[in-house]
Amino acid sequence: MISVACLTKGSTSDEAARHMLNGFGVDIRYEYHRMIADVFLSTAEGKTNYAVIPIENTIDGSVSLHTDWLVDEVNLPIQAEWIYPSIQNLIGASAELNGENGELAYDRIVKVMSHPVAMAQCTQYLKRHLPHAELEHVGSTSEAVRNVRDNPGRGWAAIGQVSAAADNDLDLLETAVTDHDNNYTRFLLAGPEPFTLRESEKHKTSILITLPEDYPGALHQVLSAFSWRRINLSRIESRPTKKKLGNYYFLIDIEMSMDSVLLPSAIAEIEAIGCQVRVLGSYPSFTYAPR
Repeated sequence: MISVACLTKGSTSDEAARHMLNGFGVDIRYEYHRMIADVFLSTAEGKTNYAVIPIENTIDGSVSLHTDWLVDEVNLPIQAEWIYPSIQNLIGASAELNGENGELAYDRIVKVMSHPVAMAQCTQYLKRHLPHAELEHVGSTSEAVRNVRDNPGRGWAAIGQVSAAADNDLDLLETAVTDHDNNYTRFLLAGPEPFTLRESEKHKTSILITLPEDYPGALHQVLSAFSWRRINLSRIESRPTKKKLGNYYFLIDIEMSMDSVLLPSAIAEIEAIGCQVRVLGSYPSFTYAPR
């Protein structure tokens, strides 16, 4: 039995976790939470084996709050990453919101609810079809669907997942309402135990680098250590250290495992110039493939 902390049932995180973890002959117990802090703490306190963390989206970029929790609040190594499509749908009661011709009557919708990230992924759709509707942010897409279920007859709709509609006996009023077809979310599996359910030919390593304050050109030196070894970086992002104004650390994703010869030597070179390096995880990376 593997226990996994995740955002609420029916959310994108829930669907992504099930796609990644189910079907490999191991029982999975999901522990759902409304707040990402509780997802992290569940695993950090030993109540679950892993935490499922949405960390980056095609449209919205990095999720800063989740990154800060991973870096500053808990010590949970990254054990795997995977990409999952974020397909949002308009959900509600068709009997209430469809017109006499059986098609969706947009003017009957007075409020649309969803998580702010999901809502942002559907900005153009909402402007085009529902400019008159009130937009309300809630803690998760699944919470939005439950709110619509619990308030029949009020002209409410939600943006969320297919599974959430089914779980709450609501209808898919319109499918795939995201503004971009290539809307994907990158998820991390964080926890103290190595991930062994699946294998991947692709591996990545995430590191955190803090530059010395009195070393002009230190970032250039860091990047050079990777460049001359022909080590590919898939992401580099700066975040404040929260210790002093103007102080930043750099979060770098590297398309190479720590088991290689080149990467440890690059890190040693970076440390030799006075940088602090923290390895957040070296892990398998999975690309979405429909089952």
